[in-house]
Amino acid sequence: MSGLKTVVLLGALSGLFLTVGTVLGGQSGLVIAFGIAVVMNIGSYWFSDKIVLKMYRAQEVSAGHRLYDMTARLARRAELPMPKVYVIPDMSPNAFATGRNPQHAAVAATEGIMRLLSDSELEGVMAHELAHVKNRDILISSVAATIGAAITMLAQFAMFFGGGRDRENGPSPIALIATMLLAPIAASLIQMAVSRSREFVADRTGAQIAGSPLGLAQALKRLEAGSKQIPMDANQATAHMFIVSPLTGKGFSSLFSTHPPTQARVDALMRLQFGA
Repeated sequence: MSGLKTVVLLGALSGLFLTVGTVLGGQSGLVIAFGIAVVMNIGSYWFSDKIVLKMYRAQEVSAGHRLYDMTARLARRAELPMPKVYVIPDMSPNAFATGRNPQHAAVAATEGIMRLLSDSELEGVMAHELAHVKNRDILISSVAATIGAAITMLAQFAMFFGGGRDRENGPSPIALIATMLLAPIAASLIQMAVSRSREFVADRTGAQIAGSPLGLAQALKRLEAGSKQIPMDANQATAHMFIVSPLTGKGFSSLFSTHPPTQARVDALMRLQFGA
């Protein structure tokens, strides 16, 4: 099922990419966009995790580090291969998992989250990230981040340069404006469609791995407040990967949030605890 979802996502995001290329460059734009899409699809499968980790300047840590040792205990409990463990040099509290399968997975947490949370809370967060690995969410999440970012950049190119076609055969202003506005929104909608429900599932699986939902429930409440106090300079195309949204937009931008409301997640975890 996860493989099918990945194929569908690749097809949908590639279709958006081709559409933007056609609007900006006509037939030649379509051909160029097709070539880029082929390379991007292959690269996103094999290298999306490395791209995202490099984007956030993540540094790998080893045995003896608090985060590594905690993740190792949880991975054994979840009967998962040991993932690579990274620390992101950012004081905004957050974490994510990436990779193409459990054998090639990585988890990353910011310096801010390690300072903010207690051991039990941080265990809940890392168990949640390992749940994404166990549920095989990580490939589709990483691919969405890579291709979504490319679509957004292409639309920004249109905004600043107006496309590459000549004036006589150039795109209509309406088509150009539609591309600039709708391409990033469409990419966000696709990411949101594959993201919101999986957070509830990962919360539930993470609570099982940690042995209790209480640590994760408390962590989510503290992360909600902490991420607002110290916003993260995050790429919108990767927002769906984090345990809580790193974006602090309100109003119109909140319509495209890739995460369900934090309180709804906390309530679901507390129902697990008390069997309601």
